[in-house]
Amino acid sequence: MRLLLVEDDPKIATFVSKGLTQEGFVVDHAGDGLVGLSLALHTAYDAAVIDLMLPGLDGLSLIDELRQRRIKVPVIILSARRSVDERVAGLQAGGDDYLTKPFAFSELLARIQALMRRATSAAEPTGITIGDLHIDLRARIVTRAGNRINLQPREFALLEYLARNAGRVVSKVMIIEHVWDYDFDPQTNIVESRICRLREKIEAGFGSPLIHTVRGMGYVLRVES
Repeated sequence: MRLLLVEDDPKIATFVSKGLTQEGFVVDHAGDGLVGLSLALHTAYDAAVIDLMLPGLDGLSLIDELRQRRIKVPVIILSARRSVDERVAGLQAGGDDYLTKPFAFSELLARIQALMRRATSAAEPTGITIGDLHIDLRARIVTRAGNRINLQPREFALLEYLARNAGRVVSKVMIIEHVWDYDFDPQTNIVESRICRLREKIEAGFGSPLIHTVRGMGYVLRVES
C-alpha cells in the first residue's frame, strides 16, 4: 500500500513515515503543498495524510485541487486546529477524516486502515483465500491449512500484493514500486531474497508451492492444478 504524507514539520514527518514504513506501507513524503500536489497528480495512492498549514499551497487548497481534478484518494487531515468550524471546513473541502495534533501513532494507523477499508468496501474483501492459504487483511494474520504463519510487516505487504494480483504475473519493478519505494535500485536482489524467505514461510511443510517464478517476467501467486 502506497501512502502520501504532506507535512512540513520534519519531526512529525519522520515520526509518521518511520512508523508507517515499519507497518509495511510505502510512504512518499512532501514538505510543501505544491510538491504534494505534483506527487498526487502523477502517482496512484491508497491514502493521503495532509497537514493544513503548509508552505507553497495550504492543505485545504491542496485537497480542493485534488477533488477538482477528480482524484478520489482518501484523505486524513492533520491539524493543530481543534474548533468544530475548522474541522467542518476541512471535511467540506474534501477531506475524509480529521485528526488533531498532537496524536498517537496508533490512532493515526487505525484511522488510515479504517479509511482505506471504507474507500474500497464495495470491491475489497476483508480477507483473501488462495487454496488453503488465507490472509486476514484487517487483523493482518496469515494462515495455511489452519496453521498461523508469522510474517514481518514487509513480508505481509509482499504477500498481500501478490494475493491481490493472484493469477497475474507481477514484475520485479512492479513489486518494488508497490511494496518498497522508488529509491530502490532496480538491480538490487531485495525482491528475490524476500520472495525466497516468503516461500520458506508459506510453503515449507505444506507440500504444494504457491509462489511461482515466470522466467524473464516476474512472479505469480496461484494454486497449481
